[in-house]
Amino acid sequence: MDINDLKKQGIVIKLDGEPYQVLKSQHARTAQRRAFVRTTLKNLISNKTIEKTFNAGDKIEEAEIKKVKANFLYQLKEKFYFMNLENFEEISLNENQVGEKKFFLKEGLEISLIYFEDQPIALELPQKIELKIVEAPPAVKGDTSQGTTMKTIILETGLKIEAPFFIEVGDKIIVNTETKKYVERV
Repeated sequence: MDINDLKKQGIVIKLDGEPYQVLKSQHARTAQRRAFVRTTLKNLISNKTIEKTFNAGDKIEEAEIKKVKANFLYQLKEKFYFMNLENFEEISLNENQVGEKKFFLKEGLEISLIYFEDQPIALELPQKIELKIVEAPPAVKGDTSQGTTMKTIILETGLKIEAPFFIEVGDKIIVNTETKKYVERV
């Protein structure tokens, strides 16, 4: 790969034997006209973010990433189990690999497993997920007079988010998995 290929957002490269996703890239030149690219990279295995500069002529290897559709089955201690929908094989990821995405996993949810060198390393959630509210403080008449129109609620997966005052226990809402914000009531 060439350093110009790093301009594509979301491209995955292999660095020190591990897959890194390009989050940001900035193309620049020095006074001697040598091109370089400053990047922000996210390690898909450890979820750590690093800054790295690539110079013209650097060898950059594209990582072989494969996405496979799967269903979330269950969680047992620190392991999360999924069923590969291609071959119906049961796959497990540990809590470190799942990270904060665990707050969106509910039984039967279809996700994408991300494989690197034939090993599952992470998962990708749909952008929006429907979840049920299990805990919400009651809306009190006059609460909105101070300009507050949101309240903290708890969803069936344990996730706490801000939602409008009219939302009640038992309601189902749509949540954006990237921003962890309320989208709409179902």
